[in-house]
Amino acid sequence: MFMNVLSSERIYSTRVIIQNQHSWAVILAGGDGVRLRPLTRMISGDARPKQFCPIFGGRTLLADTRDRLRPAVSELRTVFAVRKAHERFWTPDLADVDRSRILVQPSNKGTGAGIACSVLHLLSLDPDAVVCFLPADHYYDDEPGFQAALESAYCAAADNPASLILMGATPYYPEPEYGWIQASDSSSLISPVVRFCEKPSLEHARVLMDRGFLWNTFVMAGRAATFLELMRNSVPELVSAFQAILKYGLESSRARQLYSVLDVIDFSTDVLSSSTQRLKVLKLEDVRWSDLGKPERVIATLEASGIRPHWAPALIRKATA
Repeated sequence: MFMNVLSSERIYSTRVIIQNQHSWAVILAGGDGVRLRPLTRMISGDARPKQFCPIFGGRTLLADTRDRLRPAVSELRTVFAVRKAHERFWTPDLADVDRSRILVQPSNKGTGAGIACSVLHLLSLDPDAVVCFLPADHYYDDEPGFQAALESAYCAAADNPASLILMGATPYYPEPEYGWIQASDSSSLISPVVRFCEKPSLEHARVLMDRGFLWNTFVMAGRAATFLELMRNSVPELVSAFQAILKYGLESSRARQLYSVLDVIDFSTDVLSSSTQRLKVLKLEDVRWSDLGKPERVIATLEASGIRPHWAPALIRKATA
């Protein structure tokens, strides 16, 4: 049985998505998770980034992300953007994944590098690829609701080939460390983006929340060719660099040399903010979302969801010591 997903344009069936050989996904798992390191060190006993940590007491966040994605796209068309320095942490989670679907970056050069590398790789495999990018460190309190929205995002991306579809979550507090999106029609499930605001001040975040802005979850869908076009318009030097890097092979010594001189590019700030007219936002309705970026968010998420992982007593003891 397949669930129908209602969008602003038409009703989509997940059967279409699952059978679409041009639907791809990239799980972004190359971040360092520095702000959460005190907590992840307490949980795991080492300096692993949060995406490789069993924060909710069972599997890692990366494993949870893979499971969350499975209903929407084939595992055989799921690619993982990771870092060489984290290999001992991601190897157990990706032991069943063919190495051709693991893009191992030599160093952390920002989200722009991970996306540019992934897009060029996918286009070499499938020029008609429709891709969704998903960070590996998110939490959703309603996974079926998220999956329904994800399926709509794929279909909307296929129907709007010139646009990128951003998934926007309803905010429940004025978070200054998120990106914020203003939709042209707050009553529509999918609508053009009017304004994109990256990491406002706390006071400004309160204003944006009052005005009905959405949080940018950084889950994005679009034609791989459209991602590439927008990057060529805004960060052409990054695209040129990765064309050279991938020619040598991402894990070659020459690629490492080229990577070492790359500027750090933030995809939200350097690409999305300058491409507003090419963006649409899909509202993630009735789903509580967090990117688990700092310990306070993790604790608040655990409390709101009623989850009490095995490491929670240690945190309580530390807080009361």
